[in-house]
Amino acid sequence: MRILVVEDEKKVASFIQRGLEGEGYEVDLASDGEEGVAMGEKTNYDLILMDIMLPKMDGLSAIKALREKEVSAPVLCLTAKDTVEDIVEGLDSGSDDYLTKPFAFAELLARVRALVRRGTQERGAEITYADLRLDPVAHKVWRGDKEIELTAKEYALLEYFMRNPEQTLTRTMIAEQVWDYTFDSFTNIIDVYVNYLRKKVDKDFTKKLIHTVRGVGYVLKED
Repeated sequence: MRILVVEDEKKVASFIQRGLEGEGYEVDLASDGEEGVAMGEKTNYDLILMDIMLPKMDGLSAIKALREKEVSAPVLCLTAKDTVEDIVEGLDSGSDDYLTKPFAFAELLARVRALVRRGTQERGAEITYADLRLDPVAHKVWRGDKEIELTAKEYALLEYFMRNPEQTLTRTMIAEQVWDYTFDSFTNIIDVYVNYLRKKVDKDFTKKLIHTVRGVGYVLKED
C-alpha cells in the first residue's frame, strides 16, 4: 500500500511518515499543494493525507484539482478546524474523511486502515431500489433515466441506504459505517448530508424515498 502525505510542517510530516512506514506502508511526501496535485496525478496512490493549510495551493483546492483530474484515491484531510461548516466544506471538496489536529497516531492509523479497506473492498454488481440504480464500479447513480451527480460522501451515504433498504438506520449506525465515527456530536454532519441527499434524490420526484424516523434516524423506503 502506497500513501501520499501532503504536509508542509516537516516535523509533522516526518512523524506521520515514520509511523506509517513502521506499519508497512510505503510513504511519499509533498510539501505544498501544487506538488501534492502533481504527485497525486502521476502515481496511483492507495490513500492521500492532505493538510488543509498549505503553501502555493491550499488543501481544499488541491483536493478539488485532484478530483477534476479524476484521481479517485481516498483523501483524508488533516485540519485544525473542527466546526460543522469546516467539516462539510472539506467533505464537499472531495475528501473522504477528516482528522483534527493535534491527533494521536493510533487514531490516524485507524482512519487510514478504514479508508484503505473501503477503497480496496470488492463492491460487486449494481444495486437497485424502486427507481434508484447505483453502479458501485463507476460510482454513478440514476433515478429513473436521470443521472444524479453526488459528492463522494453523498454517494457513500446513499450506498449505505441502498444496501440496507427498508431498515431504520440510526445516526450512530450511519456515523460508524459511512464515517467510521462513534461519537454523538457528529450527528449534525449526518443530518446535513441526509438533507443534501434528499435535495438530489427526492426533490424533483413525486415519490419520496428517504424518510425521517423521528428521534431515531432515517430509512430508505417507498411511500
